[in-house]
Amino acid sequence: MSASLAVAAARTLLFVPGDRPDRFDKAADSGADLVVVDLEDAVAAEDKNRARRAVAGWHGPRDRTVVRVNAPGTPWFEADLDTAAGLGCLVMVPKAEDPAVLARIAARCTTVPLIETALGVERAYEVCSVPGVVRAAFGNVDLAAQLGVAPDDTLALAHARSRLVLASAAAGAAPPVDGVTTAVRDTGALAADTAHARRLGFSGKLCVHPAQIAPVAAGFAPTESELRWARAVLGAGDAVTTVDGHMVDKPVLDRARGILARSTEVAHPRD
Repeated sequence: MSASLAVAAARTLLFVPGDRPDRFDKAADSGADLVVVDLEDAVAAEDKNRARRAVAGWHGPRDRTVVRVNAPGTPWFEADLDTAAGLGCLVMVPKAEDPAVLARIAARCTTVPLIETALGVERAYEVCSVPGVVRAAFGNVDLAAQLGVAPDDTLALAHARSRLVLASAAAGAAPPVDGVTTAVRDTGALAADTAHARRLGFSGKLCVHPAQIAPVAAGFAPTESELRWARAVLGAGDAVTTVDGHMVDKPVLDRARGILARSTEVAHPRD
């Protein structure tokens, strides 16, 4: 699977600190679709160079590895980008808000912009339209801090989330990846966050602990009732105008095909 397809299909993206190489292989074996090796928030300033060397020396699955670099304009950005590009890894760009900067990055690496500022939300369509940007991710924690709200306040962040979903669709990008659930052991909060994100149009989620991977993957997979409905709609043929009393036209057929396609991705996530 190409890097672009891997990013577009991923439901679970697991963060691992870049200064903890002892955890890299464990993260790769965790069942996550993609591993995000974090050189930014998870690493203190004095450890940035050591973390970058650890990433450069890791012989993990590069087609499933995303390197979250430090933000453009920081002292570490250029070296981080050079390392990721040299490894052939995907790049996650924090504080993504400048399409011109992203275009320069995307010319070297398949890029996942992390929308986590008010300006980034306002420019979401321009950011998602940059060639080489396959899919955006939502940074709820940083945006919440900027706005002065709680990162788990779904109402306060609903507009920003919906705007990113709409911008992604308008730009022709894959549906975006939702932000983290910081309550690592709260299975109820994780389930509620995943269901909320899916309802808004997200199709994946950033994870901060291996225990979150299986519930998130299940939460974004088509349900049995959705699969039965999709099979019934497509099995009735294109000429049918109603199924179970509900109108069927091209958009409905397209939705049914999309559900079945996503079920195939779940069955074969790394082919």
